[in-house]
Amino acid sequence: MNEATNRLILTASVVERDAMRYTPAGLPALNLQLEHASSVQEAGQVRQIKAVMKAVALGTNAERLASTAAGSVWRFTGFLATPRNGKHVVFHIQEFLPEPTPLSQQDMPAQPV
Repeated sequence: MNEATNRLILTASVVERDAMRYTPAGLPALNLQLEHASSVQEAGQVRQIKAVMKAVALGTNAERLASTAAGSVWRFTGFLATPRNGKHVVFHIQEFLPEPTPLSQQDMPAQPV
């Protein structure tokens, strides 16, 4: 039997953030709304992509995200799941790092090919 994979890496901005809550086990939990925009090649054509996604962060990730600026852009890593009584997929954030801006990438040394 093959092991299934459920891993998502998404560059997005935090557009909405609920108040911090706590799970029955006492873990901090933060519900977020993320927005992604990019362009991709699909069937030989450039396609403009926009997506809004519900997300949740737990523990120290929730505490860290609670203090981030609205509109800030991050590279999120995690997995997708549907809540027990839910109908829509939720992105569970396991890690996030600042996404370099085009200006900050210009200041970085060129990487060898």
